[in-house]
Amino acid sequence: MAIGKDDVEILKPRTDKREYRRIVLKNSLQVLLISDPETDKCAAAMDVGVGSFSDPDGLEGLATLLGHMLRFASEKYPLEDGYSKYIAEHGGRRNAIIAAESTNFHFDVNSDGFEEALDRFAHCFIKPLMSADATTREIKAVDSENKKNLLSDGWRMFQLQGHISMEGHPYHRFRTGNCNTLEVRPKAKGVDTRQELLKFYEENYSANLMHLVVYSKESLDKTQSLVEDKFQEIRNSGSSFPSFPGQPCSSEHLQILVRAVPIKEGNKLKIVWPITPEIHYYKEGPCSYLGHLIGHGGEGSLFYILRKLGWATGLYANEQKWTLEFSFFQVVIDLTDAGHDHMQDIVGLLFKYIQLLQQSGVCKWIFDELLAVCETSFHYQDKVHPLHYVKDIALDMRMYPPRDWLVGSSMPSDFNQGIIQLVLNELSPDKVRIFWESKKFEGLTDMVEPWYGTAYSIEKATTSMIQEWMSLAPNENLRLPAPNSNIFIPTDLSLKDPEEKIKYPVLLKKSSYSTVWYKPDTMFSSPKACVKIGFNSPYARNSPEAEVLTSIFAQLVMDYLNEYVYHAWVAGLRLRFYRSETYSGFEVTLDGYNHKLRMLLETVVDKIAKFEVKPDRFSIIKEQVTQDYQNRKFQQPREQAMYYCSLLLEDRSWAWMEELEVLPNIKAEDLARFAPMMLSRAFLECYIAGNIERAEAESIIEHVEDIFFKGSNPICQPLFPSQHLTNRVVKLVRGMNYFCSKEGLNPSDENSALLHYIQVHRDDFMLNVKLNLFDLIAWQPAFHQLGSVEQLGYFTVLLERNDFGIRGLQFIIQSTVKGPGRIGLRVQAFLKMFETELYKMTHDEFMSRVNVLIDMKLEKHKNLLEESRFYWREITHGTLKVDRIEAEVAALRQLTQAELIDFFNEYIKVGAPQKRTLSIHVVGKGH
Repeated sequence: MAIGKDDVEILKPRTDKREYRRIVLKNSLQVLLISDPETDKCAAAMDVGVGSFSDPDGLEGLATLLGHMLRFASEKYPLEDGYSKYIAEHGGRRNAIIAAESTNFHFDVNSDGFEEALDRFAHCFIKPLMSADATTREIKAVDSENKKNLLSDGWRMFQLQGHISMEGHPYHRFRTGNCNTLEVRPKAKGVDTRQELLKFYEENYSANLMHLVVYSKESLDKTQSLVEDKFQEIRNSGSSFPSFPGQPCSSEHLQILVRAVPIKEGNKLKIVWPITPEIHYYKEGPCSYLGHLIGHGGEGSLFYILRKLGWATGLYANEQKWTLEFSFFQVVIDLTDAGHDHMQDIVGLLFKYIQLLQQSGVCKWIFDELLAVCETSFHYQDKVHPLHYVKDIALDMRMYPPRDWLVGSSMPSDFNQGIIQLVLNELSPDKVRIFWESKKFEGLTDMVEPWYGTAYSIEKATTSMIQEWMSLAPNENLRLPAPNSNIFIPTDLSLKDPEEKIKYPVLLKKSSYSTVWYKPDTMFSSPKACVKIGFNSPYARNSPEAEVLTSIFAQLVMDYLNEYVYHAWVAGLRLRFYRSETYSGFEVTLDGYNHKLRMLLETVVDKIAKFEVKPDRFSIIKEQVTQDYQNRKFQQPREQAMYYCSLLLEDRSWAWMEELEVLPNIKAEDLARFAPMMLSRAFLECYIAGNIERAEAESIIEHVEDIFFKGSNPICQPLFPSQHLTNRVVKLVRGMNYFCSKEGLNPSDENSALLHYIQVHRDDFMLNVKLNLFDLIAWQPAFHQLGSVEQLGYFTVLLERNDFGIRGLQFIIQSTVKGPGRIGLRVQAFLKMFETELYKMTHDEFMSRVNVLIDMKLEKHKNLLEESRFYWREITHGTLKVDRIEAEVAALRQLTQAELIDFFNEYIKVGAPQKRTLSIHVVGKGH
């Protein structure tokens, strides 16, 4: 039974129809219950107040290992991996996240499987079985996960910042673990890792240190009864939350300049200060206030000046959250090569801007404007998948009082000049840590971080040095944003009543200029809209040079719009402008509050129509594009395998190596000639959805057509019929096994990868659902056998592939323990083993899987953007089956078990005479 049931009102968005209740079980487990009768998926998350900071000395990664182990088996459900198997069989997913002070376990399933899934989940914490054999195998999985991260700059720099701190503080430690820390070293000291694992669980996994969120379609009373029945047996040992008092950086770790050598090309500057964590003042929001100003992109801001000088291509400022005891405020700046040469000036300008904030004082009007934006964002937030929702809330429950479990620190509401000033004063030269990353430091460093092998050097950056940098920095007109300067903040959030209840997108218009699809919002009751425009030009993809120039064109347009788009982004409007991956040309996507959306779209269209090349900005964007191409060789081997597969299958695609080869010779005048030619012939694919009326949608596209196609001197002409190209995919020959082997592009990477692709059919409802069903049945056994039992690699997946309506299956496995050839043999062995399981499946089991898949297909879109992506894919892929879901569900209801087995025997079975396969091997240095 619950011993506590609060009447405290949990603050929730005005548009949120869900019901919430906090209870406390007799074992002191705190629970948030969520009732959503409209949900298709149910979910739960358990946040345990112990994480990697609690790893025992000499057993780094033990908390991570325990996070892996709890899913395997329990006393009530002893079948190994039974929890994961049940979740997969009922249309769900599960995961665990290990942070510094907590471990978060979460899952979702179709609603009819939720009660048993919840019981299995509870028994992971009541009485887990951590067998010696499973422990040994999962140590290898932890090691494989770590090896995947060894050449990731994010992980490397994350560890380096921790390494340069006090040795006795857990922030200094290596936290993810590997074979050395969990097997080799403990064994050498006579330590039994499994016994330490059991001890760690007994000492730390106590109900009073846990927070549970349960998201159900049932009533709160019924869900409460379910939770009380299943979770009250979790033991409460009276443990205390682990505490790690004090800052991790002493004086020797402050006022430092660290030069570090990254894996990827590019230059980055991270300026970091240890600060009082904002969690203590989350209603006052000091970091939100300071991050808003220091990270501002409008005229007069720090980033505006750095862009104008050609020194930076990106900047953000925020709190790097850690614990209740310490956190950091960081300013991260992506530097150009010129910016790299002006590092001291950039740091000087940053501190001049901080000085400006000090001199200007804390402004209430800035706080009020920020609060207004945050309030609108909170109260009109999109619904998200229950899995992500419960995970995020459970993470916050330990940090905030129950009233603020949903809002967290996203809506600072109490203006307090003194508290904001307190944190602002902490951003001082005497506390700063500067991390400067560049390949230009290769051979110039004298130290190596031990876990990831990052080369670095340290020197002092004293207060007097920084004051000198400030005095020598350019005398630019840094200033605060002007009051009421954001013209994009919506003031009309009313909902339009659609003239007709349209279930599917309708073809609003078709002409020689465009096709326009339209779908008013009939599901989400949100004052938001989405506009997608695909600009299709035959000249944008007819050579490697054309693809590169199209990329530079799109990025330059975004660059020109930077200040304008920043204000839109702050106000909840997003713009994406990029070279299309699905057809020849570029795409424009806008989504957010509909009130000011058209104003932003018209500005973007005008900027495209009046495009001109500014040589200084062209050079910067070309440098950025070049780095992006160069860094493709540092992709994970599995990503390289996926790229090679697409390159081989898709018509009219160019190898990125060829595009990189032509880049050095491309000049501003080439783009000046290319852009008018690309724009000279075009066809627009358009999709408009949301809180927009039909007449307004028509008017929007008419305006776009007027700009491009009409007038006395039109920019564009319609495409000739022969220029309407469709995407084509190579049809593999039946009975043939194709093979492509490539050496991994990064010679330092020990990982290899296999992508084994089975091409099946062209878009067809019945064949689609047969493939869907086989994937649903096989993916979890494939992961368990190949990933968990055989330990081929941490990244082991079986998933469907869809290339413009051409369907197939692909096994993707990345590994350090076996080369691609040997992995391929194991894939074949799995298919042979699984064939037996498929034949043994009972009729009830078959029907259960069919019903799960039907539920998955009928799962409603959670928000407008998700729905728009679904229909936009139908448009851009050329399949145009807007009633796909209902048609495939109808096909599923007719499918028989014999038909599924016949499908397997014809298309997938090892040795099937009609089978079509393509195996991509990316070979790492270890193989």
